[in-house]
Amino acid sequence: MNRKESEVLEMIRKNPFLSQQEMADALEMSRPALANLISSLIRQGKIVGRAYVLPEADTVVCIGGANVDRKFRMEKPAQMGTSNPASVAGSVGGVARNIAENLGRLGHSVRLMSIAGVDSEWKMIEEASAPFMDTELTQTVDGCSTGSYTAILQPDGEMILAMADMAIYDLLTPDYVARQEKALMSAGFLVMDLNCPKETVEYVRAFAKARQIPLAVIPVSAPKMERLGKELDGITWLILNRDEAEQHLNFSIKSEADWQKAVERLLDSGVENVVVTNGKEGVMAGNAQGITHYKAISISAVEDVTGAGDAFSSGLVHGILLGKEFLDIVHFGLVNAARTLQSQATVRPELTAIQLQKDREELL
Repeated sequence: MNRKESEVLEMIRKNPFLSQQEMADALEMSRPALANLISSLIRQGKIVGRAYVLPEADTVVCIGGANVDRKFRMEKPAQMGTSNPASVAGSVGGVARNIAENLGRLGHSVRLMSIAGVDSEWKMIEEASAPFMDTELTQTVDGCSTGSYTAILQPDGEMILAMADMAIYDLLTPDYVARQEKALMSAGFLVMDLNCPKETVEYVRAFAKARQIPLAVIPVSAPKMERLGKELDGITWLILNRDEAEQHLNFSIKSEADWQKAVERLLDSGVENVVVTNGKEGVMAGNAQGITHYKAISISAVEDVTGAGDAFSSGLVHGILLGKEFLDIVHFGLVNAARTLQSQATVRPELTAIQLQKDREELL
């Protein structure tokens, strides 16, 4: 082989899914010249064929957290500095995993890309998740603990404090994600939470932009907004709450005008569609066609707030995948969140596409 042939072969070895034009640009040569080199390598038996991956339009890859959740519910209003009687319940969670389960229950093909310890917590997560998603893209690592999240709830279900051990997600590096590039390329939709390191968030954003794969980014908390870069071109949907928007923009949202301005500024950063939630005040959402305030759905009592945000995001993605109009997409999210607030489960077990449609007809 000559030098150019060796360079082409090495490039294909590193990423067999590059287009000929991408390789030609990287090697600073014409596409016909590259095609001749590839034909020569095939004749020599150095390449046995080209890899072409067709998108799986119904497959969603969810990248991010898969945790064990523990909820302590107070019997009486919390008193600081002393012991409080409470009941405790454990379940599986994590933003990416919760969204994956919601979407799986809604009938979509879902794959979870996460990282976990070799421990009983991961076994618990895997067993609970398997009926609703493919977990083969999740790697287990010796010597690390699976992520955990502990919430302390008032008797009425409102959260007063949450603690998270998410150190393992520092291992969700760009190199780790790049090894699963084939799975990303074949996906019809990507969902990523901000448990991922900043460099990984940027890698996936750039990848989705280059490959024109729809990408939804779901923050985990205001402190983790630092993992979201300033340039957001390539993010199709950014779904965040008011605190997260304020943190990212360094801008206080004190009025409905401020709320709309926050959406406008996020759209100006390159996001195609922005959704900013604000609890009982509802949702401000929009795109280049306009920004609208959507009222929250009123419910009689809150059973548990855990998982409601993930249910909202999942309802949105469900509507997107069904090709619905913007109004319907937001309504799917609001309805799924409202019903999840009425459930003790992080992902309500009765959820199906048919049930969600019935809930929509009842609540709207």
